[in-house]
Amino acid sequence: MYFVYNLALLVTSFTLKIIALFHSKISLFVNGRKATFSILANQVSDDDQIIWIHTASLGEFEQGLPVIEQINRHFPGYKLLITFFSPSGYEVKKDTEAADIVCYLPLDSKNNVRKFLKQVRPKIAIFVKYEIWPNYLRELYRNQIPTILISAIFKKDQIYFKWYGGFMRKVLKNIDHFFVQNKASDMLLNHIGYTNVTIAGDTRFDRVQAIKERDNSLEFMKNFKGENLCFVAGSTWREDEKLIVPYINSTNLGVKFVIAPHNIKKDHIEDLRKSISKKTVLFSQIDGGPLEDFEVMIVDTIGLLTKIYSYAELAFVGGGFATGLHNTLEPAVFGIPVIIGPNFSGFKEAEDLVVNKGCLSLSTYEEFEKIVDAFVSNEEIRKVAGQINLSYIQKNKGASVQIIDHLRTLL
Repeated sequence: MYFVYNLALLVTSFTLKIIALFHSKISLFVNGRKATFSILANQVSDDDQIIWIHTASLGEFEQGLPVIEQINRHFPGYKLLITFFSPSGYEVKKDTEAADIVCYLPLDSKNNVRKFLKQVRPKIAIFVKYEIWPNYLRELYRNQIPTILISAIFKKDQIYFKWYGGFMRKVLKNIDHFFVQNKASDMLLNHIGYTNVTIAGDTRFDRVQAIKERDNSLEFMKNFKGENLCFVAGSTWREDEKLIVPYINSTNLGVKFVIAPHNIKKDHIEDLRKSISKKTVLFSQIDGGPLEDFEVMIVDTIGLLTKIYSYAELAFVGGGFATGLHNTLEPAVFGIPVIIGPNFSGFKEAEDLVVNKGCLSLSTYEEFEKIVDAFVSNEEIRKVAGQINLSYIQKNKGASVQIIDHLRTLL
């Protein structure tokens, strides 16, 4: 089966090179990898002891960040290498101060794997969530390099648990230890013979707790919000905005609104601004002047949303009407109610919060209007829902501590 896998990988690699000629994101994917081995040659010396963490994209990087920060704190004698599979992760985080070296992961061919591991010589390899690469894992195992999978989640519809998934089931034997998010994942792995499993939970709980504990003050938000109740809609798509904007235009409850769209391209921001009838300011146009007269702020930049959530009494998290729900834990950690669209299946934390009633899912504008009006008008129900969310996060944090304790036994 490795022959078939490697042949398929060769065909895929060739195909991607052709597509890259016409597709900018694939071009980043292909051309970015050309620099990997030179980056390693320049930044890895013979004396370095390296801990390698691989993340697929930006979401997995954020998921692994609590562990990355703990490694930097507890193992200062080691260099930290972070690799990305996707341009959406690497291009955003290539200059992160969380790691000593950042690069793309070369494709999982035998030659790439051997060359990569020969240059890096990691003391341990950590893969985040879903990243299962057969050649990398086999070569790590052959070189007796401990390999762990963290924040992993397994589902019965994955290939490992299908009758035709024998090859991928065998690949899992190259992993020394699985840190999984839930009991269901533990049971699925046990069923196919893997008992080297710890139910540690999701490291994102540690991540959002750290976000809450940092300094989240923003002077422009203090000026904009004043003494008013603030509703923050984060990572919104057009489908979400079709509900949010009519509500903003029609309500007279004296609420301040912040919209942080997922798409911050100029044409979308301009369309969004034109659709709002109330006095609106763009973040990019704030020049230090007074903001208290504005009723709506559109955040046309990235990197501020998690701090902005700290000023909200109520949050909407986008993506539940579009391609996929964004992070509901980021606002929930501040002890506020969260509203989402109908498509949240597969997002465990959102499923849990909906069941607990700290997060409310809706499908229509009428539901949106009713729910927002209720939360805005009734401080008590806001507090109850917010406390549910806060308690849920407190109950589930701590995964990174268990992972670091395990690393101590290996390093």
